[in-house]
Amino acid sequence: MEKQARNHVNRKPGESGDAAANPTSAVSGEFVTETFEYDGGRQVTVYVPPDPFEAIVFAADGQRISKWGRLLEKPGVPPTMIVGVHSLPDETLRLHEYSPGFDPERFAAHEKFFVEDVRRWTGSRFGVTLPTERTAVFGVSAGGELALALGLRHPHVYGAVFCASPGGGYKPPRGMPGLLPRAYLVAGTEEPFFLGNASRWADALRDAGADVVMNERAGSHGGAFWREEFPRMVAWAFGP
Repeated sequence: MEKQARNHVNRKPGESGDAAANPTSAVSGEFVTETFEYDGGRQVTVYVPPDPFEAIVFAADGQRISKWGRLLEKPGVPPTMIVGVHSLPDETLRLHEYSPGFDPERFAAHEKFFVEDVRRWTGSRFGVTLPTERTAVFGVSAGGELALALGLRHPHVYGAVFCASPGGGYKPPRGMPGLLPRAYLVAGTEEPFFLGNASRWADALRDAGADVVMNERAGSHGGAFWREEFPRMVAWAFGP
């Protein structure tokens, strides 16, 4: 459907609104939240940097990740837009949208929404014409599985995958695609299951010829290292 967006809200820092989409303090950029028709009404929150953006990150769990725009407002990190697609509150349904193996029909519907509909709206709403090498997909935990899946399935769209502490539902395929995005993975030393998943993916992608960074950071699942690593990911992929 060409016209899926129903309404939108523009907010400057400090303005009140939906708690899930509100920016945190000390941010200079703007936040735009749009409600789409998909799945009975799904929101997308976009962080628009204060300077003309040079790159774009499409993110899972967008009600959370879009707030991390303030982390990118620092020297050495190019101005980067974050397009955050909100996730479902039900953890089982969220997993089924994010990991290909559980409910293929639901995953495919969400994939089309994320890759086609949201990207088309972003291009129309913000005039985005950035090439593949300036476009990334990002996720944490189950969202990391989504980032890996979409990166492998759509390397012509996403030139880089940012993945923190991926779950174990989506595993490296036996045969990797011929075209692979660059990949930056991170996991914590106190989350051995997720660290093992990230390391497995890093090894598989590297063996297939991809440009891969794999970092281990002190911390447990959901720790501060996710946020701390995000600007490093962006600088690695899009910096000079």
